[in-house]
Amino acid sequence: MYISVTRFRASCLKLIRRVETGGEAIDIKRRGKVVARLAPPPATAEAPRKPWEQLRGSGELVAKPGESVLDEHAFEASR
Repeated sequence: MYISVTRFRASCLKLIRRVETGGEAIDIKRRGKVVARLAPPPATAEAPRKPWEQLRGSGELVAKPGESVLDEHAFEASR
C-alpha cells in the first residue's frame, strides 16, 4: 500500500493499528518517491511466557504441575 506523507500524518494512529493487526507494510511517499516504510517488526522467537502470563479468558492457569510464579529468591527475600 502507498500513502502520501500528508495523508499518513493525518491518520498515522489508524495506519499503525492496521499494520499491527494486518501485517501489511505501508510505503510513505513524498512527491511520488517512497521516503519511508511502516512495517511490522521481523518475526522473532518468542521468549517463554511466565505461568501468570498464560492465563486464558476463563481464568484457567496453563502451567506445569508444581510450577510456581515465584522463584526461590523471592522466598529468601521475605525472610
